[in-house]
Amino acid sequence: MRCTLLLPGLLWPRDIADAVLRGVELPALTKLLARAQHERFPAITPEGWLCQAFEVERQRDWPIAPLTLEVDRGDPGEAYWLRADPVHIKVERDRLLLVDSALFDLTAEEAQSLVETLNGHFADEGIVFSAPAPKRWYARVPGAPDLVTHTLKEVAGGDVKRHLPGGADALRWNRVFNEAQMLLHAHRVNAAREERGELCVNSIWPWGGGTRSAVRGRPFDFVYSDDSAAIGLGAAAEAHAEGLPAGAEAWLSQAQNGDASHLLVMSGLGVAAAYMDTDAWRERIVELELKWFAPLLAALGRGAVTSLAIVAPGSETCSRFDVARRDLYRFWRAPKPLGVYA
Repeated sequence: MRCTLLLPGLLWPRDIADAVLRGVELPALTKLLARAQHERFPAITPEGWLCQAFEVERQRDWPIAPLTLEVDRGDPGEAYWLRADPVHIKVERDRLLLVDSALFDLTAEEAQSLVETLNGHFADEGIVFSAPAPKRWYARVPGAPDLVTHTLKEVAGGDVKRHLPGGADALRWNRVFNEAQMLLHAHRVNAAREERGELCVNSIWPWGGGTRSAVRGRPFDFVYSDDSAAIGLGAAAEAHAEGLPAGAEAWLSQAQNGDASHLLVMSGLGVAAAYMDTDAWRERIVELELKWFAPLLAALGRGAVTSLAIVAPGSETCSRFDVARRDLYRFWRAPKPLGVYA
């Protein structure tokens, strides 16, 4: 049984890694990394890594929107789709910072009311918004715009102005972006949210555009994740796709399927790292150590897992660590602090 962990946010930049990791004990993870074969690749987003693994061709963007629309029981047909997710734009001095829905809740009723307002305004342009899931919104667009976007994970916690769409049709979509902000800012849903002390949904973020593409790769038999892109790709590849188990012991108890390849996508570290929430990141890495890394190390040692890959995509590089059972006997490769791998 082969296991791959996709862990965005695992590695911090070297200049701050020591401070973030000070006092954090990760004996199982550091042993796995020390005994593994380590390779570095060019930086790539988690969505990009997933699309490459499943052999989905890049269009102007990685075409995430039509894939996740199917997860949300929509039919992409032959249309061009964008994700147009609800976000909060925070003014901070001379910057506009994006807060994604990982940090706020939104009801289905609120989402539908906001989307109806967008549709009323943009109907003449042929842009149709929908919210089949409260935190996953879509825009069906006439034609295929010349547009290159940044994923929501790339811009979360960052400066909006540095991540605006590019391409020949960027000006039009920047206008759509600005008009959507004005519409949503004045919406009664947001007035009620502000009265309750909740973040208002004052903008959308367009990303992941494309038409439905063939999913040619079959790299995994099982996909476990709470990330809609991973689930969508897994389902399209006819893998068994479901939510992430509570820990490795729960996963192992249901994954005894002989010669099978499993992908587990864990997003919690990435969310904490995006917002520089070091306390949350430290708490989550310790939880992963106890619930995942230590049991997986033990499973690898006894042969229940034959090989383990840990993939850590980041903004500067993408690291991959491959370790097999026999590699655990490389006793001369002593564990090192996690920060040295950044």
